[in-house]
Amino acid sequence: MKHNPDDRSDNVEKIQFNINHTIRNMELAEEMIEITDDPKMKKALEEKNERRREALNSMRAEIRDEALDRERGYE
Repeated sequence: MKHNPDDRSDNVEKIQFNINHTIRNMELAEEMIEITDDPKMKKALEEKNERRREALNSMRAEIRDEALDRERGYE
């Protein structure tokens, strides 16, 4: 069985895509929060957006690390 080498060359772009996608989902959830009268749905969407904010913080830290590693040539 042949081992595939770790290709990190596009990690920054992948993480940025995920950040953009997460932000868009947050925006859509905020729109739903504004128009729904269901308190349970509002609470669920607010909680989900809080988890997304936490995930965004992690992704932003990860993208900084990946960008620095890229500049250093992935040593």
